[in-house]
Amino acid sequence: MTALPWRTAWRMARRDLSGGFRGLRLLFICLFLGVATLAAIGSLTAAITGEIAERGQSILGGDIEVEMSQRELGETDKAALRALGTLSETIRMRAMARRLGPAAPGAPESVLTELKGVDGRYPLYGTLTLAAGRYAPLPADRILIGPALAERLLIRTGDSLRYGDADFTVAGIIADEPDRVGEGFTLGPVAIVSMEGLRRTGLIQPGSLFQSKYRIRLPDGADAAALRKVLEQRYASEGWEYKDRDRAAPGTNRFIDRMGQFLSLIGLTALIIAGIGVSNGVASYLALRRGSLATLKVLGATSADIERIYLLQIGAVATVAILLGLGVGALVPPLVVALAGDVLPVQPGFRLHPLPLVTSAAYGMLVALIFTLPPLARARTEPVAAILRALVDPPRTRDRRTLLLVGGALAALVAIALGTAREPLFSAAVLGATAAVLLLLLLLGQAISRIARRLRRPRRPLLRLAVANLYRPGAQTSALVVALGLALTLFVTLAGIQTSLDAEIERTVPRKAPNLFVLDLPSTGEADFRRIVAERAPDATLNVVPSLRGTVVAYGGQRVADLETRPDGAWILRGERGVTYSATLPEGSELVEGQWWPADYAGPPLLSLDEEQARALGVGIGDTMIVSVLGREIEARIASLRRINWDTMGFNYVLVFSPSGLASAPHSLTATITMPPGRENAMTQALLGAFPGVSVIAVGEMIEQISGILDQMASAILTAASITILAGIAVLVGAIAASRQSRSYDSVILKMLGATRGQVLGAQALEYGLLAAMLAGVSLLLGMGAAWFVIVQVFEFGWAPDWGVVLLTLGGGALLTLGIGLAGSVPLMSVRPASALRQL
Repeated sequence: MTALPWRTAWRMARRDLSGGFRGLRLLFICLFLGVATLAAIGSLTAAITGEIAERGQSILGGDIEVEMSQRELGETDKAALRALGTLSETIRMRAMARRLGPAAPGAPESVLTELKGVDGRYPLYGTLTLAAGRYAPLPADRILIGPALAERLLIRTGDSLRYGDADFTVAGIIADEPDRVGEGFTLGPVAIVSMEGLRRTGLIQPGSLFQSKYRIRLPDGADAAALRKVLEQRYASEGWEYKDRDRAAPGTNRFIDRMGQFLSLIGLTALIIAGIGVSNGVASYLALRRGSLATLKVLGATSADIERIYLLQIGAVATVAILLGLGVGALVPPLVVALAGDVLPVQPGFRLHPLPLVTSAAYGMLVALIFTLPPLARARTEPVAAILRALVDPPRTRDRRTLLLVGGALAALVAIALGTAREPLFSAAVLGATAAVLLLLLLLGQAISRIARRLRRPRRPLLRLAVANLYRPGAQTSALVVALGLALTLFVTLAGIQTSLDAEIERTVPRKAPNLFVLDLPSTGEADFRRIVAERAPDATLNVVPSLRGTVVAYGGQRVADLETRPDGAWILRGERGVTYSATLPEGSELVEGQWWPADYAGPPLLSLDEEQARALGVGIGDTMIVSVLGREIEARIASLRRINWDTMGFNYVLVFSPSGLASAPHSLTATITMPPGRENAMTQALLGAFPGVSVIAVGEMIEQISGILDQMASAILTAASITILAGIAVLVGAIAASRQSRSYDSVILKMLGATRGQVLGAQALEYGLLAAMLAGVSLLLGMGAAWFVIVQVFEFGWAPDWGVVLLTLGGGALLTLGIGLAGSVPLMSVRPASALRQL
C-alpha cells in the first residue's frame, strides 16, 4: 500500500498537534537546554579566539616578535632584524613603584608593577590611548600609568613616582594598551616609560630579571610565519622565543581553546543526558496517543503513515527547540562580554559564528534522532492489539532498521565531536566515560528489577508495593535508575570540583606559603639582605636562591628545533623557564632517583630534573640536556630526578644545576621571607630603602589574583555543569512522565481497594528511597572519579575535596530528586477512576 504523501501527513500531524503538545514539552525543554548551552559555549570561544586572531598584529605589537630574558640584542643582531622591516624595541620587568611625598590615607607606600620601556616607534600596530589627551613619545622623566596603579596609590596626572634611582612625573593614565594580551600574565598594574627613562632607573643590571622584545613590522604581503621559521632555524642556538601575528597570544589561545573544549564537552554530555529525557518524553507522548495510533491502524494507516505523521510532529517541535536554542546561544556571548568586563582577554563585538551554531544544531538533530527513533519504531511496527496491551505487556523488541539508523546517527555524532576537537583523544575519553556511565546505570537498573522480582515478598504492605513497583509490567526502573544515578553523580561531581578548587587556595596555599617574595636581589647583597630581615623580624625564615632564565634546546641527543611535534605534557619546552643552581637538595623537593652531587663538586655540569618532565621527555639518569642560558649553551648530564611539592608556594625550579655549571654566570638572587603576619609593609619599605631595584611581592595579593582566576574557572564549570544537572532532572521528570499512565491506573485500583492518598504516595516514596539508597555508593564513586579527572588531569590542581560537603551534597541531592519524583506523582492522586479506566 502506498504511503501518505508528505503534505497529507503534515496536515494530519499539524491538526493533531494543534490540540496541544503536553507530552512533547519535555522534548522541547531538553533539546533547548542542550543546544543553547553548546551554542553559547562555542560562540563565546569562537568570538574570543577570532578576535585574538583578527587583532594579531596589534596584540603582538608587530608581525614578528623575538623575545629573550636577562639580556638585550647586540647591534649586529638588531641590524639583521631591521633588514626585515621596521624594528621596535621594548623591555618589560617587574618593579616597585613608590609614591613621592606623603602617602594618601589608606594608600600603600609602594606597589609591585609591570614596568615597560618603549622606544619612539612603539606601537607599530594599534594605538596607545590615554584617558585624556593623545599619546606621544615620552621624555626620559615622564611616565604613563594604568588606572589600577592610579587607584592603588591614589595618584593622578602631575604627581610623581620613583622607580629604582629615578623619579618620574605622571604624564597620563592609560586607557588602552594595544599589546596587553600579548604580554601575558601580569602580577601588577602596568606603567610605561621611554627606553631612556628605564635606563635612568638603574634597574637593568647583570642578572636582573627582564624580558627584551623586538617587534618587526614587515612590508605588505610578507609571509610572517615563513620568516619566523627562517629566524628560528638561523638563530636556533640563541635560546630566543618567537611569535608571529597568527599566534600572537599562544598561551591565551591555548587556555581559551582547552577551556572552551572542556565546557563544550560538558554541554554535549548534557545534551546526551537530555536525550534520555527526550526518549522518555517521546514515549510518554506516544503513550498518550495510544488510542489515536490504534484508530489510525484500524482505519488502514500503514507503518509508513504512522512514522511520517509522528516523525513530522516530533521533528517540528525539535526544530523549534533547536532554533530557539541557537538564538539564545548566539546572544549569550555579547551578554557575557558585557558582564565580564576586563576579565576576558579581549572584548569581541557581536557577530554570528556559523561553525559552532551549525555544530550545535547538528548535535541537537542527531541526539533527537537517536533517542526518538526507538519509541517511534515501536509505535510504527506494533500491531493494534500490542498497542492496546502496552500498559500491561510492554514491547521488548527492536527492528533492525531502527538499530541501523540509530547506530549511523551515533557514529555521526561521535565523528563530529572528534573531528571538531582540538584534542581528539581527550574528547574520546570524555565521550567514552559518559557512555560507560550510562551503560553501567542501565545495566544496574535491569539488575535491580531482576533482584526485586526474586526477593521474598515483605510483610509490610507499603514496602511490598514499593518492591513490586520495581519489576511490575510497565515499570520504569531502568529509566529511574539512570535518572537518579545521573542526578546524584552530577551533584557529587560538582561538590568535588568546587571543594577541591576552594582547598587549592583556602587551605593548601595559605598554610604553606611565605609572606613575601623578593626578586632581583643583587648577588653581592645577600649578607645585607639577611641583616635587614633579622633586624625587623628576628624569627623570620629565609630561603635565598640564585635565579636565571634558560631554554631547553636539546635533550637525549635531539634538538628541540628539529622536532615536528613536541611530546605531550612537556611544557618545559615552551619557551624560557626558571633555572637555578644549588649545592644541596632544594626545599620542597624529594629525591626519587639518582644521587645529589657533593657540596664541593667542581666537575662537568650536572643537572637535577623534575620526574614528571623527565617522563614526558623520555629521559633519565645519565642522559644529557642542553640549556641555553644568557645565549650560552650549557650541556649537562642528568644526575637525579626529583618530585617537586608545588603546594609549598616556594621556589620550585624544574631545572637545578650543580654550582659548577652556572655559578660564574651573571645572575640575581630571589628570596622568600616567612614571618608572623602584620610586618609585610615595614619589611618592604626597609628592603626598598637598601635595595631600590628589588621587587617585593606580597603573597597575599598574589593569592587573591590566583583565587580570582580559580573562582572564574569554577564559575564557568559550575554554570555549564548546572545545565547538565538540569538535564539529569529532566530525565527524572521524563521517566515519571513515561510511567504516568500505569501509575495512575495503579493509584486508582489501590484507592478503590481502600488505600489512602498518603499510603499510595508512601509506597512511591519508599520505591524512590530504595533506589536512591542503592545508587548512593555508585554515584559517590562515579562522581568523585569525574571530579578527580577534571581537577587533576584537566587543570592539574591538587586533589583535596571536602568529604563532609560532598556527602551532604549527596544527601541533599537525593532529597531533591526524591522531592521532584513525588511532586510529579501528586497529580496522579486526583485522577478519577472512570478517566483512568477509559484509557485502557
